[in-house]
Formats: sequence, C-alpha cells, structure tokens
Amino acid sequence: MSLAADLWADNADLAAEALAHPFIRGIGDGSLPERIFAGYVAQDAFFLEAFARAYALGVARSPDRAALDAFADLLQGVREELRLHAGYAARWGIDLAAMEPASSTLAYTDFLLATAALGEVGLLCAAMTPCMRLYAYLGRSLAGAATGRYREWVHIYAAPEFEELAATLERLLDRYATDTPPVRAAYRRAMQLEVAFFAAAFTAGLPGSP
Repeated sequence: MSLAADLWADNADLAAEALAHPFIRGIGDGSLPERIFAGYVAQDAFFLEAFARAYALGVARSPDRAALDAFADLLQGVREELRLHAGYAARWGIDLAAMEPASSTLAYTDFLLATAALGEVGLLCAAMTPCMRLYAYLGRSLAGAATGRYREWVHIYAAPEFEELAATLERLLDRYATDTPPVRAAYRRAMQLEVAFFAAAFTAGLPGSP
C-alpha cells in the first residue's frame, strides 16, 4: 500500500465523520439552508486563496521539474475552484471582499501556510492532500443521490477531473514524503481541521448565531 493510501485509510474515521455531518448531508439532499451555504462559500473562498499560496510555495520549492509541473497544474485547479465560488457569490449576492475569516478558517490557513513555508515538500503534501482527497470522496459519495440546489457543488467534486487533481497530489506525497510521525501528524491535523471547518460553517448559519 502506498503512503497516501495508508494515510487515508488511517483517517477513515474522520472521513466518515465529515460525510455524516449535517452540513454535508444537507448539501447532498439540498436541504441545507442557503444562509449556511453562503457563509461557507465566503469562508471557503478565503481558505482557497491560502491553498493557492501554499501550492505556489510548492512550485517555488520544487526539487525537480516533475514536481514543479505538478504543483503548477494543482494551482490551476484551485483557480478554477475560486472561479466557481465567485459564480456562487455573484448569483447569491455574497460580498467576498467584506468577509471576515472565522477562527476555524484561520486555524486551517495558518497551519497550511506555516507548513508550506517551513516544512519540506513532502510535509507540505501531507498537509494539503487531505483536503483534495476528502472533497473527492465526499463528491463521489453524494453524487448518486444528489438533489436540489447544490448539485453543481457535488458534481464538481465528483468529477473525474477533480479526482485526477487529488491523485496528482497523492503521487507527490508518495514521491517526496517519508513515513514519519510528523508526516502522519500533519495529515491527521489537516483532516481534523476539515471536519472543524464544516462544523463551524454549519453552526455559524444556525438561527441565533451572530
């Protein structure tokens, strides 16, 4: 088993927790209130900008041409996601420029950017892979029964093109990371931050939330 596959298997509990969360279930069946999804879109746009910067640091620190090309392709994929979010924002009147990042969002972006700036390329891959693999997993898991207003979101992450981006990052992880406690800890931490991100988006949109 490859390192990427082993890390994903070791964190199956967090993947299952994410899939079972009412935020994700609400996206899948279309029942999630638009207020909650709109808040998520704004927070995720901020997160994706940091994700793009982390990929850019991967480009700058690539040890060879293969890594440089792969990180550049991944960066282009994030730009496509940001365009998707801009489309949501325009459609639903979300002012992305006025958005203040939540503490859960900052915890995740600070972790990614610190790892990208200070860690080796393999550690960076361990910190970034969970986002890509988890979203591909969620998209595929929801695709068969996705209904309602969020089908576009589901189909984006269930698409073969997104799966290939996730697989590209996993190949980088397998090539440049070694199976060490810091690598395993970075992967686990990223998965935990993903679950916390979904939970915070859901809670922030509930009635009575500020």
